[in-house]
Parts: sequence; C-alpha cells; structure tokens
Amino acid sequence: MKAAIGFTLGLALLVIACAGSTGDAPEGKTAPRGEQLYAMHCILCHGKDGKLGFNGAKDLTASTLTREQMRQQVAEGKGKMMPYKNVLTPKEIEAVVDYTRGLGKAR
Repeated sequence: MKAAIGFTLGLALLVIACAGSTGDAPEGKTAPRGEQLYAMHCILCHGKDGKLGFNGAKDLTASTLTREQMRQQVAEGKGKMMPYKNVLTPKEIEAVVDYTRGLGKAR
C-alpha cells in the first residue's frame, strides 16, 4: 500500500514538473533556454526557486560550487542526481548552469 501511494505521489510530481510551461515568460515569448531546460529536468527535485530539496537535492541558491564544478556535476551527476551528459548538449548544460547560478539573486 505504501509503495502504491509513493509511486502515485512521485508520478503526480513528475506530471506537474513536466507540465510544459514555466509560467514566467511573457505572452508570445519563450523563456530563455536555461530556464526551459531547468524546468524540464531540474525543477522536480530542486524546485522552481532552487530551494526544494526533494529526494536529497541540494539548495542551489546556497551553492558554493564554481561554474566548472557545476558543469561537471550536471554532466556527471552526483549521489541520486543522474548524469545529463547524454541528455543535454554541452551548450545546454552551460545554459542550465547559467540559469541556476542566477537563482536566489535579484532578477
């Protein structure tokens, strides 16, 4: 019973995270690529603001990693975080890193 509830909750969160719209882009304009990729691949565990921490995810707004360390972690994964080197191009990884480095900062 607990497994079924956990599976259902996880599936519901995945559907919500993959809903397709970030909600922040003005009408008729697309969100920047890093934000789109973050919404597609990261928001489920890290949350919209980078602070969620679901499934052991770190608070991205408190990160002390360098840009290169962030690129490597996105590409190679760490702990429960899957590697994205076979999912995202190097340019897309860079866009996600740029976006996450801006989380928690005034926009």
